[in-house]
Amino acid sequence: MKRNCSITPRQLGLVFLSLCTVSGLIAGFFYWQGAPYVAAFAGAELLALGAALLLFARHAADRERLTLVGRSLLVEQTLAGRTECAGWQADWLRVEPQAGQGSLVQLSGNGRTLHVGRFLRPELRGAFAQELRQALRHARHDAAAAADPIEH
Repeated sequence: MKRNCSITPRQLGLVFLSLCTVSGLIAGFFYWQGAPYVAAFAGAELLALGAALLLFARHAADRERLTLVGRSLLVEQTLAGRTECAGWQADWLRVEPQAGQGSLVQLSGNGRTLHVGRFLRPELRGAFAQELRQALRHARHDAAAAADPIEH
């Protein structure tokens, strides 16, 4: 699951560069006409816009990845360029809503708790939790069946 961004950081940079060019041309014209304060305000505006776009671009690659292999669930969360990983055995993992309908999904077990689903729409988080519970149940069942083969 990843953040829904309609524009990539590269496209955002190109848009910002074009805005800087247009504002620079307008500010230069007014400076040439004897109004130097227009250039100062245009520079301040572009600096504030650049800071806001930098914050947006920093979070554009945020994501959550859940990987179920055998009976192990690995959760990888990337937020603002920082990645954290956590893992659980399917046998000891509980999956439940954090607070109520539409809230984040809470994974807990072995004394650790993690909240996932922040990039899903709130109305889809319940279905995600149910699907994850079902996948964990199948993983437990498949592992039990492999450990106890039936002889004919």
